[in-house]
Amino acid sequence: MRLAGALFFATMVCRVLAAQAPATPPPGDAGTSTDLFIMGGSDLDRPGWLPRASYNIGIGHTFGFLKKDPFGDELTFSYTYENAGSHGFLHTSYGEHTEAVGIMKNFALPKTKRLTGYTWIQGGITSLTGYPAVLNRFYEGEALGTIVHFGDHDSIWIQESFNKLVTIPWYTTSSVGYTRSW
Repeated sequence: MRLAGALFFATMVCRVLAAQAPATPPPGDAGTSTDLFIMGGSDLDRPGWLPRASYNIGIGHTFGFLKKDPFGDELTFSYTYENAGSHGFLHTSYGEHTEAVGIMKNFALPKTKRLTGYTWIQGGITSLTGYPAVLNRFYEGEALGTIVHFGDHDSIWIQESFNKLVTIPWYTTSSVGYTRSW
């Protein structure tokens, strides 16, 4: 249900932003874009480095006036489902549902225009399901990644992230995802 709500929210935001976007951006807004991203990956949980499924959908908007900001130029909102049960990539009643906001810093890589890099800092709330009561915890994540651009609107993201929930050991996530930009 939460995933359906997140998909509906992302779709509606995309439609509103597309309807409001001017055909040609004014000179002062050069460098702005909106990204809809879908990622899948594997968590490696401590202890034991157990593999777990991680599915992420979100939306981000790059602001041209933030290009020189050292912390970031893109604000993001994302929903992540992670399997926390014993079956690895299969769904179990133990899950982590995370809604997070973040700031991403995009940067050029030397000698290439097809590849760019990014850092991404996120914070939000994770709901742990499968217990007698849903447990809500603060989530914090930091990621480093590369974007492979296939044109003005399509790209593949490859990232590694370090994640922490209060009262739960840290874990890392390796993800690959598709992004549509406009």
